[in-house]
Amino acid sequence: MNSIYDAIIVGGGVIGGSIAFQLAKRGKKVLLLEKDRLASKASSAAAGMLGAQSELDVDQPLFRLATESREMFPELAEELKDTSGIDIELVNKGMFKVALTNDGAAKLKNIIKTQQAAGLEAQWLSTAEARKAEPLLSDELKGAMYIPKDGQVSATRLSLAFTKSAAALGVDIKEFVHVSDLCTKDGAVKGVVTNIGEFSCENVIVASGAWSAFLLEKLGVTLDTYPVKGECFSVLTNSPLLERTIFSDGCYLVPKVGGRIIVGATVKANTFDQKVSLEGISTLMERATQLLPAIKETELEKTWAGIRPQTGDGLPYFGEHPACNGLFIATGHYRNGILLSPITGVLMADMVEKKKKPQWSAFRLDRAIQPLFS
Repeated sequence: MNSIYDAIIVGGGVIGGSIAFQLAKRGKKVLLLEKDRLASKASSAAAGMLGAQSELDVDQPLFRLATESREMFPELAEELKDTSGIDIELVNKGMFKVALTNDGAAKLKNIIKTQQAAGLEAQWLSTAEARKAEPLLSDELKGAMYIPKDGQVSATRLSLAFTKSAAALGVDIKEFVHVSDLCTKDGAVKGVVTNIGEFSCENVIVASGAWSAFLLEKLGVTLDTYPVKGECFSVLTNSPLLERTIFSDGCYLVPKVGGRIIVGATVKANTFDQKVSLEGISTLMERATQLLPAIKETELEKTWAGIRPQTGDGLPYFGEHPACNGLFIATGHYRNGILLSPITGVLMADMVEKKKKPQWSAFRLDRAIQPLFS
């Protein structure tokens, strides 16, 4: 085997990169292995929304985790830029979650009351008020929930900023390296087996998104996870059509620098097929036009699809396997991988250092895990 590492991370997306960055900051010797290019899967396919209040309910265990992670972004953006030179393009102009029906408006108003009671910022805007802020929105909308703190970043830039910052702090990064197995002894991790040889370590963190299941199954670990395909497209315009992200059931519009807008995303479960379908894109186009009629005049830039890791109960998995010391897993972030990446890195680094976090017990592995080496 090669030199011994404190930790080997399997997966070079936004989650693996964040974990590597945090471990490096704590002085750990880390190796990050990616079977393709860095940030080449879901991390580059994401729109980059930081939708803590727009997508989650206050009473969900994930809500507190998401809001805490969202609050980390302003300081993190500066830190990553200082370390890597990469601007993650953090935009804090808020988000509109719009209603297309009267029933939808009533539901949003109830959500606002719940969030305000919890001490969060959210307010209702009438159709006229929403269109005053975003004049090109459809006049058929029934109003909008304004969420000042739900922003956005460049998903690809964030992912690369994590890995480049980790490398600057001493992390070894290897692309096009496939991890096929673990080396274990007496119920503990000793290293990994790859297509270029074996590497020794004290801890392995599996953070390969929807592809985590393939390695874990070889180890006899079965988690309640499945892949979900999401199709997106982007358009270009000479003059900006939006300042804020627009979110609705079944469609979102995320304005990026340079007059670019990302539109997403379809939902198709239990597939790793990354082909883009005409049906999926045409459905998104119809929904986007319903929200923003002027988008019909824009130039279609490109289409793509990403595969997101979902879990049976909708909560990600964080933790160390109870039957194999040093085997850690961080997967199942679904649509919130970008949003949750900062806090996931901190939590997993804490776990490697054996720091207990009982407030996050809802995400423990043993809630659905089957025995290893039984």
